[in-house]
Amino acid sequence: MSDHQSTLAELDRRRARARAMGGEEKLARRRERGQLNAEERLALLVDAGTFRESGLLGESSVFAEDRGRTPRDGKIVGFGRIDGRDSAIVVNDFTVKGASTSATNSRKMGHVRRTAIDCGMPFVHIGESTGARMPDTMGARGMGSLLGNDPAQFRRTRDNPWAAAALDTAFGSSAWMCCCADFAVMRKGSIMSVSSPKLVSAAIGQRVDVEELGGWRLHADTTGLIDCVVDTDGEAMVAIRRFLSYMPGHNMELPPVHPVSPGSGADQDRILDILPAKRTQVYDMRRILEVIFDAGSVFELKPRFGKSAVTALARLDGRSVGIIANNPNGAGGALTVDAIRKIVDFTVLCDSFNIPMVRFMDTPGFVVGLEAERRGAPGFIMNFMNATSLVTVPTITVLVRKAYGRAYVAMGGGRNNDEMIAWPSAEVSFMDPAASTQIVHGLKPGDPGWDEAFAHIARDSEVWDLAGMYSAQNVIRPQETRDYLIGMFEIYRRRKRGGIGEHLLRTWPTSY
Repeated sequence: MSDHQSTLAELDRRRARARAMGGEEKLARRRERGQLNAEERLALLVDAGTFRESGLLGESSVFAEDRGRTPRDGKIVGFGRIDGRDSAIVVNDFTVKGASTSATNSRKMGHVRRTAIDCGMPFVHIGESTGARMPDTMGARGMGSLLGNDPAQFRRTRDNPWAAAALDTAFGSSAWMCCCADFAVMRKGSIMSVSSPKLVSAAIGQRVDVEELGGWRLHADTTGLIDCVVDTDGEAMVAIRRFLSYMPGHNMELPPVHPVSPGSGADQDRILDILPAKRTQVYDMRRILEVIFDAGSVFELKPRFGKSAVTALARLDGRSVGIIANNPNGAGGALTVDAIRKIVDFTVLCDSFNIPMVRFMDTPGFVVGLEAERRGAPGFIMNFMNATSLVTVPTITVLVRKAYGRAYVAMGGGRNNDEMIAWPSAEVSFMDPAASTQIVHGLKPGDPGWDEAFAHIARDSEVWDLAGMYSAQNVIRPQETRDYLIGMFEIYRRRKRGGIGEHLLRTWPTSY
């Protein structure tokens, strides 16, 4: 065998060893448990035949005995196409030291993240890991070699969109990436937390329940750290692909335009069947949104969190838009702290990636009371107001029904938008007419004079005065909304920046 042949044979041997991951025994155990391995997850995420791996021969460099036994150092990283667009990708390989974070694989991940930012492409992290690798990280040498060497490791300036998945056991970096991402999906049965239950139990001296520590219900319902919950790994990859389909590759371009789905815009009169004629009757705002926007395009984020608000990506005439809507089906549409957090998070996403926004307002105001104050409601409300005032992408506000108090401003009322339109059902006031009647006239429903006093205050809340003073640019029929929005966004996209925002929210903290 010639020197060339010997060298090339050695390269082939090392490549094969790396691609074997943690070995057939570990891979077989995963198959028996119904778990996909890293290569299988990657195949579901990227377009076939497009992945270019970086760092195939990377391995642990701290202890000599790990060399040759840590293929790829537990991380498959590289570049592949997702629906035809280049993306930077990290997929954790749990069969190699639990995909724990080390000096080598940190360099691999940092390289593809930086390349994604520099070259303007999305970054995707598929997480299943145990956290930092011990004993590699122990002691001064371990800390010095691993932590703090890349000050930009967790810096988010939203130059490009990030998506992440939490699958099976997502500890340490897998959790960090979900919390830093613009979109995070979690599979049911998985757990996402700072550290493993074993470590947490040791730290606090009591047994920790896995689901309570970081189960999907906790993050979907309580923490709001997860945008989407799915049943399988395959559905997680589909969710990431769908999210990215609404996104530009980077923040200095517009999102892609898609063909308008068949049936879009049909039977707009259905809105009148969904919207109750009675002002106090609840309804599901999401049913109205499905009628107005392109058929099948509404992709709701955080549906189980802050249920009095809806945040969703959608398409309007084939173009990406962001939807923020009050939902009377949840707390009557009143804005809780969780709803505020969800809306602000979504506002930051849209403004950072040049996605025009439509707000549908039907809220009696902010939830007040002891619990709201304990949770810091005033601070969150001011964050909401601040975020709304910093938006620079085209925005249109639709007054559907109730538009009361400070929530009216935070939800895009007044001049906190490019255009404000109203349906004839809209009512605008400092507070609900019933509450105002009680305060102003000292009356309760059923008291003598209640009907007359209430009618007087409620009449003053009708939308006509708002339109008359041009605080609302138009009052339209609900079934005219789709065409109106399409036409006006055509106008506002003609700005000198061509629809590219100023990105004043790009450094707003994620998971605040």
